Amino acid sequence: MAKVIVQVATSDHEIYAEEICHLIELSAQQRGTGIAKRTPEYILKKIDQGKAIIALSGKELVGFCYIESWSDKRYVANSGLIVKHSFRSTGVAKKIKRKAFEHSKKMFPNAKLFGLTTSLPVMKINSELGYIPVTYGELTQDKQFWDGCKSCVNYEILQSKNKANCMCTAMLHDPAVNGKKRWNFVKKSKLYERFMEIKKKRLAKKQKTS
Repeated sequence: MAKVIVQVATSDHEIYAEEICHLIELSAQQRGTGIAKRTPEYILKKIDQGKAIIALSGKELVGFCYIESWSDKRYVANSGLIVKHSFRSTGVAKKIKRKAFEHSKKMFPNAKLFGLTTSLPVMKINSELGYIPVTYGELTQDKQFWDGCKSCVNYEILQSKNKANCMCTAMLHDPAVNGKKRWNFVKKSKLYERFMEIKKKRLAKKQKTS
């Protein structure tokens, strides 16, 4: 197996746009939750803007992530993190996330970095980078960002909660308080897993009765 290379995507990687979209959709189906669907045109735009991170093993697509900015570039998200199933549990996701994090800070040094995720491994990676869990109200309120959740299977829950809560956990890295607040996910992971199970059951139950 060739070494996995993680880098900022360039025009040379535009040939992977359709495969990336398929991998994003497949990942959402496997999780049974939501990564918003994206079109090849959207992926190509991110690559052209220098806002995409790609992982390759030789010429084989391994993983991908892209960068979005909101609220006049005051908020930045590293979104759509995916890793091909055969490369999971190899540390590739962590390398992609770190590369996206570092590249985001170079492009938007004063922005708050945030994310929404249902993935416990992603939460662990985020916590190592200095993200902490926050309420949805501490994220960007840009309508376009929340409209991006419409293709998620949980969008009805998000609507029913008036965009104040959903299956995803909100996490934020604020450069103004970087290092002053830390969240040890590993130490609290078992408790948090239990909390997430209760949250999912309660939100799903309310959705059925609404």
